[in-house]
Amino acid sequence: MDFDEKQSFVLGGNAMMVKLSKFSWSPLLILITLLAILSFQITSKTVYPIKIAFTSSTSKDDIVADSRTCVGFFGELPERKAVISIKDFGGVGDGKTSNTEAFRKAMRYVQRFGERGGAQLNVPEGRWVTGSFNLTSNFTLFLEEGAVILGSQDPKEWPIIEPLPSYGRGRERLGGRHISLIHGDGLTNVVITGNNGTIDGQGKMWWELWWNRTLEHTRGHLVELMNSQDILISNLTFRNSPFWTIHPIYCSNLVVKDMTILAPLNAPNTDGIDPDSSTNVCIEDCYIESGDDLVAVKSGWDQYGIKMARPSSNIIIRRVSGTTPTCSGVGIGSEMSGGILNVTIEDLHVWDSAAGVRIKTDKGRGGYIANITISDITMERVKIPIRFSSGSNDHPDERWDPKAVPVVKGVSITNLVSFNSTKAPVLEGIEDAPFGGICMKNISLLGVVSSPSWRCEFVSGFANDVFPTPCPQLQIDNSSSWCSYS
Repeated sequence: MDFDEKQSFVLGGNAMMVKLSKFSWSPLLILITLLAILSFQITSKTVYPIKIAFTSSTSKDDIVADSRTCVGFFGELPERKAVISIKDFGGVGDGKTSNTEAFRKAMRYVQRFGERGGAQLNVPEGRWVTGSFNLTSNFTLFLEEGAVILGSQDPKEWPIIEPLPSYGRGRERLGGRHISLIHGDGLTNVVITGNNGTIDGQGKMWWELWWNRTLEHTRGHLVELMNSQDILISNLTFRNSPFWTIHPIYCSNLVVKDMTILAPLNAPNTDGIDPDSSTNVCIEDCYIESGDDLVAVKSGWDQYGIKMARPSSNIIIRRVSGTTPTCSGVGIGSEMSGGILNVTIEDLHVWDSAAGVRIKTDKGRGGYIANITISDITMERVKIPIRFSSGSNDHPDERWDPKAVPVVKGVSITNLVSFNSTKAPVLEGIEDAPFGGICMKNISLLGVVSSPSWRCEFVSGFANDVFPTPCPQLQIDNSSSWCSYS
């Protein structure tokens, strides 16, 4: 199957985001609505994710479309049959006592309610030290106001688990990897939320192992959910993750909303949110400060990602703001070997950062990046506002295939303004696989002094109403059918 056939096949299976309605609709109106939705889906470049309701009383007849908010993924938070406190299992919130066994005991207990209405574990005000623990299905982890979960400073309380199949090894070190502080595999109907409580990974210990080059295994994430669906993470503060902060992988129907994610700006690889080989993901209304990308869309690493072929698709990223001095506001890649399709990025505000939006790939990656829509972006003091780069130059092992080149096709950027940038955009494709269908409109890069000329190679596309004048590879297009591509 070639790329165009693969793209058509994937697009044919997409569905739109929908929102709960409190009313019941007649069958005729349902049919009309579905026809309208299907018509929009066929003609729109961006396809919104499907809504899966948690509440058992909600029927498919109660669904209407809404493309501006993720709230329709869930409706009201699910009511759980059993509500318990970590104190019920001997938890002590003094900031010193280890609560690892208390959390693990609580999770074993709540599993019995999985088929009987689910359960909620409340974490009250206090400072609750713990090692890693695994979530269960039909479950809510709720942090009350003033509650702080603290990651254990004992590496043994972050056990070693198998590498991800789409990576073939730990991302940083060969072999296995440390489990995340909060982990889940094969789950459904999970909520991590609260009254603005905090989960603090206390990552400095792990960063020092990285800086000192004494790290033996890849660092753990703050939260990682695998092979799971119907997930909500909202209304919390996440701090000081040892590695990537939120990592959904092989997941579907996931919302990350109203989150504050913080790490020191020099903390290594502390990405904010990394949807990875996942579909129907919505990230919105988040504030992020980190030592790496605020949001990074991924889908596996070289031959391992190619073999697994699990794309990231139908990703919405909007109303995200923050800063990262070394990386980008939103990055796509560099691990993208399973393919990345249908990504919408809008209402992004980035300042004092190395890049605004960035596509990262290289030879050996294979896969594809297609149908990326970026709009309504504001940047301040961003070094390179738009960057496409082909120099990742990192591979899992010597078995990567230099002939496996990625296909990058269909990237639309509109309504972007950047104040006091250092350089004009850098668009670097790959000689054996030029990036095509790049379309830019209504872009103003103000205050570019040191390097006002665009730098482009192995790219093609169109531009309209762009300042400063783009590179010749982006032809000026004033036609009425601006920037259409197939």
